[in-house]
Formats: sequence, C-alpha cells, structure tokens
Amino acid sequence: MKALHLIATVLLCCAGPAGAAEIAVGHEADALGEAIRNAAPGDVLRLGNVQYAGPVSIDRPLTLIGDRDSRIVGNGEGTVVTVEADDVALKGLYITGSGRKLDRLDSGIALAKGTRRALVEGNRIVMNLIGVDVQGAIDATVRGNTIVGRTDMRRAEMGSGIYVWNAPGLLVEHNDIRRGRDGIFVSTSMKARYRFNRMQELRFAFHSMYANDIVLENNLSRGNTLGFAFMFSRNVTATDNLSVGDATHGLFLNSVNGSVLLHNEVRDGGEKCLFVYGAVRNRFEGNRLEGCDIGIHLTGGASENVLTGNAVIGNRTQVKYVGTRWLEWSGVPEAAGRTDKARGNYWSDHVAFDIDGDGIADSPYRPNDTVDVLIWGQPMARLLLGAPAVQLIRWAQSRFPGLLPGGAIDSHPLMTPEGTGPRPVATSFSVGFAPAGEN
Repeated sequence: MKALHLIATVLLCCAGPAGAAEIAVGHEADALGEAIRNAAPGDVLRLGNVQYAGPVSIDRPLTLIGDRDSRIVGNGEGTVVTVEADDVALKGLYITGSGRKLDRLDSGIALAKGTRRALVEGNRIVMNLIGVDVQGAIDATVRGNTIVGRTDMRRAEMGSGIYVWNAPGLLVEHNDIRRGRDGIFVSTSMKARYRFNRMQELRFAFHSMYANDIVLENNLSRGNTLGFAFMFSRNVTATDNLSVGDATHGLFLNSVNGSVLLHNEVRDGGEKCLFVYGAVRNRFEGNRLEGCDIGIHLTGGASENVLTGNAVIGNRTQVKYVGTRWLEWSGVPEAAGRTDKARGNYWSDHVAFDIDGDGIADSPYRPNDTVDVLIWGQPMARLLLGAPAVQLIRWAQSRFPGLLPGGAIDSHPLMTPEGTGPRPVATSFSVGFAPAGEN
C-alpha cells in the first residue's frame, strides 16, 4: 500500500522512449527518492506542491518537473540533487539545504563527471553553498535559473553560483545569480558559452582561470567587487558585456593571450575600468570605459595588444602604463566594411583639432609623462605637483615628446566616441532576482 502512495498514477505511457511514462510523484517526504528508484529510463516525474526530502541521486535518464511550489530540501549535508546519468533534465524546482563544506563542493545541484546533455532549467536554487556544480559534465545546459547564495557565512567560506570544471560544450545562459562568492567560476574548462546572465552582490561576477576558447556575451555585472576576470587563458571572446558600479575592476585580464574584447562597457566603476597584466596579442575594440579612478591600467609586460575604436571617458586618470617602451594604441578595425586606415580611440580629455574632417584628431594623444611615472612609484611626490619646476617639466615634455621616457601613444585618436559600448540588448536586463521570501 505504501508504494501506491509514493508514486501516484501513471498519467501517460509510451511518451518518448519505449516504455517511458509520465508519473505524478506522491506527497510523502520520501516519495521522490522512491519514485526515482522505481522509474524507467526516459520517464518524466512530475512533483507536487510539497516538500520532498533530499539528498537524491539520479542514476538514469529522467526528467523532473516541478509545480509552482515543488521543493527538494536537503538535510544540511552534502549535495541536494546529484545527476549521475546522461540526458537528465531538472525543470521548475526549488532546491535548498546543501552542506557547507567547500572541499566537498556541497551544492544544490551537481552534474557528475562524464555525464552528457544534462539540462538544468528554470529552477530556484536558494541558500546552498554552491548553486550548480558542473563537475566534468559534457554538453550540459544551465538556463534560466535563479540562484541565490548563502547569507550566513563569511565571503571566503562561500561557494559560487555556478562552479565549472572541465565541462566542454557547456552553455550557461539567462541565469540570475545573486550573493555568494563568485557568480560563475570556471577552472580548467574549455569550449563553453556564457551569455545573458545577470550577477549581483558577489565578489567576482565572472571569474575564469585556464579557460580557453570560451565566449562571454551580453552578461551584466552590477554592484560586485569585480566584474569580469579572465586569467591564464587564450582565445577568449568577450562581447557586449556590461559592468555597472563594480568596486575594483570592470574588466580584468591576467596572462590572457590571443583574445578579443569587443563592445563591452564599464560604467560608474571604482578603481579601474580595464586592468591588463602580462597579457599579449589581444584585441580591444569598441569598448566604453567610463567613470573610474583609472580608465586603462597596463602593466606586467603587457604588449602587442591592439586598441582601436574604444572610448575612454571621464576617468580621473585615463591611462596608467607602468613600463618604458612605446606602445602604439591605434589599429585597423576588423569589422566588415570599415576603412583600412588606422584608427585610434576616443579620449575625453584630449583637446585637438580635425582640420580635414576625417574624424581623426590632427595631433596624437600621449596620456602619461615623467611626472606621472614618478608619482606612481613615489605617491608622496603628489605634494610637489603644484611646484613650478614640476609644471616646467610637464610643459617641456608636451612641447618636445622626445623627452618622454616611453609609454602609450595613440597616433590617430578619434574625435567622437561613436559605436562603442554594448548593444542595447545588454543594457535592457532587469535587476530583479529572487521572488519575495527568498532574500
């Protein structure tokens, strides 16, 4: 009799693979685990508006579909829902109650190594250490979920909204991620796409290390400590992403090579809009960097980078380049139909004329001089900025560029900031996250 209560009625037979069925799961707390154990591959399990006990493990191809208030609640130990089979789909569920141990990667949902084609869609994953752990899964999709991290732990103890390791073919899109450590953390994972995700109240919105051949597009970072960080990677394509009000950095590159950053925007940032450390042979085109203490900070041997068509606007210090070699910051745009004439970038503090009306200033832009270099190395030297001798040095270097010690130069600066920043779709995101009662 108990088995009859655990799995209610078979509503539809032979829907999909041979012998597959759509099954309504009973209302007892342990009914979900029993239903999974009794299900055949390909079955669809429909959960009721009740609270089911976790943890549960799915070891065969199944689809779990939640109703308006279907909840799977863990016991505070380990992972709540573990996927250990191919072709598993989790839809419309509320999942909470994971453990708190980072060394075990306690999560709301974990996709196990080697599993294929998992789908995690439209779920509310709330107050878990890690929201979704994609641990070696292949061709997985994580779409349209609301993920809210824990609020009862110190930031260093928290997990990420989505944790990714060695997950080729991954697609992460249209997720709202709030609170916790990092919104999306990627380690040693190649060939994935991250798009249309919204991230807030985090340390890093997006944080990747050793992640080659990834695409990041139309994501929003708002009010985090750092927006988008790429480290020790190559062939990264970041397009139309928006960082608003992030405290330290909007875009952060450390030892990233052969990558493209196109039409991204950093707005109302904190310390640095764009930080580039030890990164070579990258292309920065059509980005808008506005309202930070430093617009672009280049250091650590960063070289052979092409900057063209960017707009650097209203930053306290437009450029901080720590180095002695000359860097040319203008190039030929790659966009189809554009002229092959070298074009630089727009600098809001560059006062220049355009006699021939071609949109390119008649004088080059040199953002830094010897005094800047001195102040970066000896901050107390700021006290001397008003001294006549210092002003004389700056005047002399502005009239005789050969006296400059080396630095960034834009030989073809633009007169207007046309065509920069993300396309309208990136700026149209809502900033609402969890429904009432899930904060």
